[in-house]
Amino acid sequence: MTVILPQKTTTQIGMSNVTRGELHPTLYLLHGLSDDDSIWLRRTSIERYVAEMGIAVVMPNVHRSFYTDMAVGGRYWTFISEELPMLARSFFPLSDKREENFVAGLSMGGYGAIKLGLRKPESFAAAASLSGALDMAHRFMNWENPPVKTKEFDMIFGKEDITGTPEDLLWLLEEADRSTGPKPALYQCCGTEDFLYSDNLKFRDACRATSLDFTYAEGPGNHEWGYWDAKIRDVLAWLPLKSN
Repeated sequence: MTVILPQKTTTQIGMSNVTRGELHPTLYLLHGLSDDDSIWLRRTSIERYVAEMGIAVVMPNVHRSFYTDMAVGGRYWTFISEELPMLARSFFPLSDKREENFVAGLSMGGYGAIKLGLRKPESFAAAASLSGALDMAHRFMNWENPPVKTKEFDMIFGKEDITGTPEDLLWLLEEADRSTGPKPALYQCCGTEDFLYSDNLKFRDACRATSLDFTYAEGPGNHEWGYWDAKIRDVLAWLPLKSN
């Protein structure tokens, strides 16, 4: 993982760094299919954006796993949902309070962030997706080109249909709506030129049919870093952080 920690400084040119206390509120920030834990630092100004907020950012590496316990491969869901928070808090002064823990991600990471928020609502107050792959049950069963994707998805999810399982975000959304327990606030954005736009419209409509606290934003944009660098700032402004 790559981690940004709050640090109160007075000599960083162009940055106003602050801290909020001994244990830091934390954003778990997830990468997309072709990336790794370093990508948010390399392609955006996330370090500069969070400096004045006093929050930590934990960016894990899960390779091409779709944040799942793979049928053939590593147990990345167990890692992201159990091992990572425990390890990160053992290394760094991070808060374990639900109201101070959030998750966000782009593309594959958007899928992972919403899944984490919906499956672990007792641990995360908010989850945000940027251009997320939010209808993987449909894509898993209907991806045509290139054919290698089908083989890769079989290695990730197995060969059976994932509709109506904990890997299906639309099913998780229905389960969360029926639950009497805590529910995460959800944020979703997608560019109107993005190849995942139709998936995002489907998930948006499903969210609007629930009682969850849901924020949606769309506008011109494609599946690229200029869009995500701009939109992560909107996500940071949306996070339900307590006043410093």
